[in-house]
Amino acid sequence: MKTFNPYSGLALMTCLCFSVLSGSLAGAEPSKAQQAQISRASAEMAAVAKRWLASLSKEQRATATFKMDDEERSNWHFVPDFVIKPNGRRGLTIGQMTPQQRIFAVTLPATALSQRGYLEMMSIRALEKVLFDIEGKEYRDPQLYYVSIFGKPDPKGTWGWRFEGHHLSVNVTIIEGKKFSVTPSFFGSNPGKVPDGILKGVEVLDKEQKLALKLIQSFNKEQLAKATIDTSALDKKLLQKSVIKEVLTSDAPTADRGLFTFKGISFADLEPVQQKKLLSLINVYTSRFRPEILKGTRYKGNIKDGTDVSFAWSGGQKRGEFHYYRIQSKTFLIEFANTQNNANHVHAVWREFDGDFGRDFLSEHFSKHHKK
Repeated sequence: MKTFNPYSGLALMTCLCFSVLSGSLAGAEPSKAQQAQISRASAEMAAVAKRWLASLSKEQRATATFKMDDEERSNWHFVPDFVIKPNGRRGLTIGQMTPQQRIFAVTLPATALSQRGYLEMMSIRALEKVLFDIEGKEYRDPQLYYVSIFGKPDPKGTWGWRFEGHHLSVNVTIIEGKKFSVTPSFFGSNPGKVPDGILKGVEVLDKEQKLALKLIQSFNKEQLAKATIDTSALDKKLLQKSVIKEVLTSDAPTADRGLFTFKGISFADLEPVQQKKLLSLINVYTSRFRPEILKGTRYKGNIKDGTDVSFAWSGGQKRGEFHYYRIQSKTFLIEFANTQNNANHVHAVWREFDGDFGRDFLSEHFSKHHKK
């Protein structure tokens, strides 16, 4: 798979051009109080990463660490290991760690995720045991999740980390201890709702589906016509019973705007109550992360302005029916697909067109600190 090196000449010029065209990346600067919260969050994250790295053997550290400009940083996946060709995932798995090292490893994502986001992450891992009990496949393993560090953890530095395995990819980039990038952010769930056993009734991504169904069910005929994706012209390989069957960006290093020429219904074409529902749905994805972390992103918190946002839908409008939706703006994209296992297998991703892995922020950082 071809990856995107954020420090390569072409990539840097592309990011700089996007930055100029899209205007300010982050709007108004954070207040002193907000910046203090961001700095504390950065320090907490660096402290946990350092403690985890210090607990590792020399051989383990070599497996877990990469340079900041390593192409591995954008080589992300959400499928099981055996699907990833030719060499699978890289990083150190939970299963390769001692009990003490595992404690520090799972504390790292806790420094970035909110309580709900962390619960979703750990629940996704727990579902691997459910799948193992059903299928008996060795790769269904809650310990088969990888931790990777990129660059050198520093409270005021520029570095990154990833926590990833089946149905989960948490990617955090820290720039000068002042800014954060948290995309790509992928959370998936199989089963979508556990039908039986000790976890019966658990529905990890309940809000991502419930709020979207409430929104689409509130549309009148004209709104539904504007929002519905015409799948007749799409490649049949992309469809599952005439419904878009997967998040279209897949695990590509960059989210391609060209895949989303049909935007659906605009925010302006929604009634005020529907606009609130759409913003609430968007912020289900953003609020997987701590408020302090979100304040350090381009959005300075949850997304409150839907001016350039649009919403598109494919498939049924009830639970148990295959469906897909996407939400996009000039900067971000959200995709959701529930089209497998009798509509009980969910994929949900939040991406940024120019900012995945902090590319836009890194271009600013690079231009400021690496001038000739």
